[in-house]
Amino acid sequence: MRTTAIGRQPSLAAWRRLSGNHLTLFGLVLLALLVLLALAAPALPLADPAATDLTQRMLPAGSRGYLLGTDQLGRDLLSRLVWGTRTSLAVGFFAVLIAALLGTFVGLLAGYFRGWFDTILMRSIDVLLAFPYLLLALAIVAALGPGLRNAMIAIAVVNIPFFARTVRGTVLGLAEREFIAAARLSGARDGAILFHELLPNILPVVVIMMSTSLGWMILETAGLSFLGLGAQPPTADLGSMLGTGREFLTTVPRIAVLPGVVILALVVGINLVGDGLRDLLDPRLRGEGAARPSLQAIDSDTPVSPPRTPELLRVEGLSTHFLQAGDTYSAVQDLTFALGPGERLGVVGESGSGKTVKALSLLGLVPPPGRIVGGRILFSGEDLARVPERRRRELRGDRIAYIPQDPMAALNPVLTVGAQLVETVRAHRDIDRDAARKLAVELLGRVRIPQASERIEAYPHELSGGMRQRVVIAMALANDPNLLIADEATTALDATVQAQILRLLDTLCTEYGAALIFISHDLGVVAQLCDRALVMYAGRLVEEAPMEMLLSRPAHPYTRALLACVPELGRPDKDLIPIRGHPPSLDALPSGCHFAPRCTFARTECRHQPIALRALGELSRVRCIRAEELDRWNS
Repeated sequence: MRTTAIGRQPSLAAWRRLSGNHLTLFGLVLLALLVLLALAAPALPLADPAATDLTQRMLPAGSRGYLLGTDQLGRDLLSRLVWGTRTSLAVGFFAVLIAALLGTFVGLLAGYFRGWFDTILMRSIDVLLAFPYLLLALAIVAALGPGLRNAMIAIAVVNIPFFARTVRGTVLGLAEREFIAAARLSGARDGAILFHELLPNILPVVVIMMSTSLGWMILETAGLSFLGLGAQPPTADLGSMLGTGREFLTTVPRIAVLPGVVILALVVGINLVGDGLRDLLDPRLRGEGAARPSLQAIDSDTPVSPPRTPELLRVEGLSTHFLQAGDTYSAVQDLTFALGPGERLGVVGESGSGKTVKALSLLGLVPPPGRIVGGRILFSGEDLARVPERRRRELRGDRIAYIPQDPMAALNPVLTVGAQLVETVRAHRDIDRDAARKLAVELLGRVRIPQASERIEAYPHELSGGMRQRVVIAMALANDPNLLIADEATTALDATVQAQILRLLDTLCTEYGAALIFISHDLGVVAQLCDRALVMYAGRLVEEAPMEMLLSRPAHPYTRALLACVPELGRPDKDLIPIRGHPPSLDALPSGCHFAPRCTFARTECRHQPIALRALGELSRVRCIRAEELDRWNS
């Protein structure tokens, strides 16, 4: 049983992630110190913060009985700072709690029920947002009268719209999800869906907003007190202390400076901790977060593909991991291969084998919590794992282009395809908009889109799936790239459109002379387009060979199993044999061959000893100790 799945381990992993950020840890220590002092104020041997003694006024710091001295009325500055911090924290906390509760409630109702209900609530929120929030707070306090409670109410009210709009936007996206439809089908009432289905999903968003808003609310409350509308004498409050002390800023500056420093420390500590909580609670940022590629390549004895002169791309020892909840998911492990100019390389394997992560690693676009932990990516002799991010942006879309699997997700739905093509061209070329538009029309014509001059004004939703795919291909080719990476670019298309796109890619690669990395889970599709193929399984390269050799004499059992799943034209009697079992979890990979638990040819040593990738003849590489036997059996 994995230890991270039981007991205290998840909390321990969360604490490690939170404390691993040095800025967050600093903020946590600073905030904890201030909060503990504020909470312990009644038990500390401090003087009454409201007690005045004009005979002791303006005593310097270090005076007997007065560590920080006294103010203009002879009150103990240290006592007033501690009690003032307690008051400011309490007011800020209750203000953010009220704003979060009311804003979340309004946002939930508006986002779920929509219609006239949403219109009324959101227009009311828009009215509040129409006023500058500080002026609105001043107006509310003026109407209710000065006082700390009224200042807290005013600050809470002006912050309700920010919570309401954020929660509403989140609920609008969640309300269309399948689990909400399933809850409705099960007969759940609206209240149950709101509080049992939606609320738990938006709580991380609300907590993050509360943690980042608390500092601002303390500042806003201090601002009202500074103006005399918040805490009233003799109540100790950081804002009122700053307001009364400003008269002595040139003569006795500590009276005003000390409360200002405490306000600064509070806000900085809260914001740093809020950023840490955001990183902890946001599923996209869990784990170790995004990181630059390691600057030290992993030493590897893995043989590289047969040398090509000159080489366009050489990848050596590339490893990409996802770090989440204390576990390491090895998405790509020690990947080594080379690609020549104009060459077409296929990458095949089941879902989860590391194909897309490999492509994103080459582009420097691995999403958090993924990170490249080692290896080199040499593109025309330039190591992409070490170049600055600015240089990588220059290469992406110019010399290296990417065709995504889902064009609808890649295209901006509110911009015409022409506007997006023009933007792509002008990002890398110093030409005016008219010239870029003319080139965009020409590009649409090259990818066989009829009536390109009219289609350029179309929005993505107005085009069919095949047309949208042609548009993203045109965007990829906009700047004459040297390397084109197509990530399952035909998977979502029907067979006829798929064949058209494959022919188009074949023609365009020939015309442009670009090298191609074509990613697919279908060996049959790869065979139509590529000269050579890499077969990946559970993050590892298990076989590399020329396409013809791979199809006729597969050297790895996994490649054989993939071919057994592919129907062949003219052979209706062929039995399609599924691969038994499931791929291993990437955080619990077998110690030996990763395919061994599913392999019919596996031996005992396959399950326990690491299997190296080795050369098989002059043109092939394979990760299997029985490759020669399978090769003789094939022949």
